[in-house]
Amino acid sequence: MAEDLYERYQTAAAAHRSHHGTCTACTDTERCPAGQRLYSSFARLQTAYLNRQREQRR
Repeated sequence: MAEDLYERYQTAAAAHRSHHGTCTACTDTERCPAGQRLYSSFARLQTAYLNRQREQRR
């Protein structure tokens, strides 16, 4: 399951990077609605993955 979470996290990161690289409305500090959705998904999955990593190290 950890691998699945990692894959989802990396897929979300790639989708966000791809969108950010082509969207003229997105900046480093502000995002269009689609960019915000992609960033939020990436951030949520990243947090979940990192939290799981921390729990496994205990």
